[in-house]
Amino acid sequence: MTADPRLAKLSLNQRTTRRWSVREAVDGCVRAGIPAIGLWREPVAEIGVPAAATLVADAGLRVSSLCRGGFLTADGDAARAEALADNRRAIDEAAGLGTDCLVLVVGGLPPRSRDLSGARQRVADALVELAPYAGERGVRLALEPLHPMYCADRAVLSTLGQALDLAEAFPVEQVGVVVDTFHVWWDPDVWRQIARAGRRIASFQVCDFLTPLPADVLLGRGMMGDGHIDFPPLRRAVEAAGYTGDTEVEIFNAEVWATDPDRVLATMAERYVELVLAD
Repeated sequence: MTADPRLAKLSLNQRTTRRWSVREAVDGCVRAGIPAIGLWREPVAEIGVPAAATLVADAGLRVSSLCRGGFLTADGDAARAEALADNRRAIDEAAGLGTDCLVLVVGGLPPRSRDLSGARQRVADALVELAPYAGERGVRLALEPLHPMYCADRAVLSTLGQALDLAEAFPVEQVGVVVDTFHVWWDPDVWRQIARAGRRIASFQVCDFLTPLPADVLLGRGMMGDGHIDFPPLRRAVEAAGYTGDTEVEIFNAEVWATDPDRVLATMAERYVELVLAD
């Protein structure tokens, strides 16, 4: 269905077009010649997993990932049990959508806690319970390290090396990692860690790093070319490590969200070819 063969591995992460429903995002991908989509649980829940899976399949698209599971750092038995239950639901949803990649944002520090090592240990403990469940359903848990500025509130895994330290305790089919340019581009050790990751790379996501960062730093992700990241070396590194999957464009940005989504997809495809695929 892809008119331009250069877009054959391009995927729209649904959050890039935040205002679009699943149906609208699927239709937009078809119009733009984008063959894959990364779905988010909340808009999928609005129509249900079976309906979302049918929409994607009928359009001839594939689901590159489901976002997101995780938030595994809560303290206390009840909170921990609910987090595990929610992640099992997310695994089931990923399986129902036909994707083998469930992205995990592992969670930050619990309220009033300064115990970073304890929070990381709770992530490791949760994976012991969740990884076999995921593997039985053909789903891989994809640990996403986030930029250190999110360590306190979103992800106590800040580097690809930290994510791999946890992932390597499990079969490669059960636990992998996400390489997201926004989160890893700054890391001087990223090249060695990408090579180390090898077949554990479950998802490759791209967007740019903007400065000055907005007041809400979550929205500091920009369209490729609008920031500071040199994309081709990172793309070549993940390919050299053996990754053959899709490249998801995931952007959290108020200006992008306010732009006509069809225009966003056109710009996204153009910048992908010019700035990500460039040699």
